[in-house]
Amino acid sequence: MLQRYAQKSGMEVVRLKDVPTDKIANFFAAQPEDAYTFFKPHGFDVKSLKKLQRNRSFLAYVLMENGQVSAYCFVRSFFMGKGFRGRMVGMDFRGRGLGTLMNKMMNDVGFGIGLRLFETVSKDNVASYRSALSASNVRIVEELEHNELYLEILK
Repeated sequence: MLQRYAQKSGMEVVRLKDVPTDKIANFFAAQPEDAYTFFKPHGFDVKSLKKLQRNRSFLAYVLMENGQVSAYCFVRSFFMGKGFRGRMVGMDFRGRGLGTLMNKMMNDVGFGIGLRLFETVSKDNVASYRSALSASNVRIVEELEHNELYLEILK
């Protein structure tokens, strides 16, 4: 399944645990501060990333081009059968449809292991909001503070 997304993106899809931690940390460090306005799922330091690489309930992948991390996506799964998806596209790779592609990929991963998928998205984060809606059928579970929506991703 991941090979299909590698072909569509023209990039290599690699499990987070198989990528050197410093490459992942460098990717996050290279993003502008405003990239983190709406994206705060975990720590981005080497120690936090190493912990995620060992966490079997955290299914994460990166897209790599020429050996460098270009984008990052994950499904965090919980014992009660829920999963939360998230993604970040590197500044130099935005506008290529990678966010939508990664949403579809995380849908396949999460639904493939029997999870119900959810995410929060801010209407103010226009690219992420459009990507979430174009990649998936969604149900608004709740409207949250700060113009955010809690979405269930439907099969």
